[in-house]
Amino acid sequence: MSKIRSVCVYCGSSPGRSPAYVEAGRELGRSIARHGIRLVYGGGARGVMGAVSAGTREAGGSVTGIIPAFLVRKESAEDTLDALDEAIVVDTMHQRKQAMFDRSDAFIALPGGLGTLEEIVEIMTWAQLGHHEKPIVFADIGGFWSPMSTLLERMNAEGFIHAGNRVRPIVVAQVDQIVPAILAAAPGALHEGHDAVIEKM
Repeated sequence: MSKIRSVCVYCGSSPGRSPAYVEAGRELGRSIARHGIRLVYGGGARGVMGAVSAGTREAGGSVTGIIPAFLVRKESAEDTLDALDEAIVVDTMHQRKQAMFDRSDAFIALPGGLGTLEEIVEIMTWAQLGHHEKPIVFADIGGFWSPMSTLLERMNAEGFIHAGNRVRPIVVAQVDQIVPAILAAAPGALHEGHDAVIEKM
């Protein structure tokens, strides 16, 4: 039986240049809700981040937003936080990341900037250190994460990634296949009959 009850989504607080990024965020949010999984995210109301939250809520899903106080005015608003099922305002980025980790059973990286990259790399680092075995997915919308895949392959080939069996993020190009891929990768999940098109980095 899958133990995935909540999933953390890292993504940009900006919309990016392609409309496909925001649409992917909204579609992923709807998929998370349809599967009865809680969304844990950075609490923002703008960009891809806001789209994921909106999609989840539109489809009747539950949302936990975690945001540092100094970002509330920049990325969200009090009334936006009030619309969430759970809003947690913390003091620092470190507290935000720890709270997101503690409340999540899996992690997804949609397109985003330096913050998104830093967050998902830290989650992979914690996996390498043996701190967790939670599924990690790169949502490769329009090939956005392809350079990351190449870099990780190079790091591994050059001997800089240790315990590689623990650091095996899944790359999924189709949004509707992301949640099924996570459910199949969950500890104790039954993999038979799983038809998601996935690739390991």
